Amino acid sequence: MNGAAALQPLHVFLVAGEESGDRLGGPLMRALKERHSNVSFSGVGGSEMAREGLNSLFPIGDLAIMGFNAVARKLPLIFWRISETAAAAAAANPDVVVIIDSPDFTHRVARRIHKRAPSIPIVNYVSPSVWAWRPGRARRMRRYIDHVLALLPFEPEVHERLGGPPCSYVGHPLAETASALRPNETETARRAAQPPVLLVFPGSRTGEVKRLLGVFSKTVEELDRRVGPIDVVIPTVPHVEAAVREHVAGWAKQPRIVADPDKKQAAFRIARAALAKSGTVTLELAVAGVPMVTAYKVTAFEAPIARRLIKAPSAILANLVLGENVVPEFMQEDCTVENLTRALMPLFSDRPERQRQLYAFARLDSVMEIGVAHPSVRAADIVLKEALRART
Repeated sequence: MNGAAALQPLHVFLVAGEESGDRLGGPLMRALKERHSNVSFSGVGGSEMAREGLNSLFPIGDLAIMGFNAVARKLPLIFWRISETAAAAAAANPDVVVIIDSPDFTHRVARRIHKRAPSIPIVNYVSPSVWAWRPGRARRMRRYIDHVLALLPFEPEVHERLGGPPCSYVGHPLAETASALRPNETETARRAAQPPVLLVFPGSRTGEVKRLLGVFSKTVEELDRRVGPIDVVIPTVPHVEAAVREHVAGWAKQPRIVADPDKKQAAFRIARAALAKSGTVTLELAVAGVPMVTAYKVTAFEAPIARRLIKAPSAILANLVLGENVVPEFMQEDCTVENLTRALMPLFSDRPERQRQLYAFARLDSVMEIGVAHPSVRAADIVLKEALRART
């Protein structure tokens, strides 16, 4: 942007509904400050965004929910927070609003902001999964979203095909941090050494931990019997660490539990294989070059609803980005000890199943522009462009 524009005060209102959005919001704010000499922020966010100068309207922990039953119980608070956030945004009259992830919350806020103040441009950082379920959302988003910032390379084409808003691929945060997940010479040797390291990811929510660790525990026992001694590491996050420790207390083979970010990255660098809940971690494992088997279970109440809604050819981000289903996935009734064990066993040696995943993962640098893309910078440039366009 030119120097005259850079001197004009710029007010950005941001809305992040959970920690994943907060982790994107912080770097975005830093990039905006680097690109504009007089920018201020308001809105909703967490600790990362607070470090960059955001005084959140309320703690984002109020919105940390998952599952239909949990949502139902917290509906009154959620609707109050939606109304409160939209009113604050309209009253602030910012140059631009940026909603970040958490579409069930942030998009309701965005619709209300647009209704109250239609001249304020709204940028959506992280596309909703219109490629997986509820594809009609893409066209409806045109009514209140001015630009979508996509983390996944296939999403701009999807929005164009579905009639969604303008959408630009800015890159996934992993494009900037991949080196921290990849082994040096010593760590590569440890990957090949005995006993092999197996990473186990039961999820980042208490409900996921409860549903998955039982079958994961029995799978680890069976692998230990069939493959031989295994070094099991469970990377987790602080808010479910206690629940994880409680659930593994009775395991015959005690795993190592790591919650510190540096220690988690170190575990990625020495792992031979992984057993993971489907989600973002599958893309991290693929970037790290760790072959995996994935699984997921929802409640009996949620299962038929999920089956009707989900349209994607895979629930695994790594598969979707690569455009082929190289990572095995076992959902709901298929998530059994026998299925998981049988799929994991070939990954501990140089069998075709392991090599197929590794060959596919090697394409990620090109597909995701790893080492080239700077997502927060690209995102900041588009946010500034939308803000300045609205002024003219």
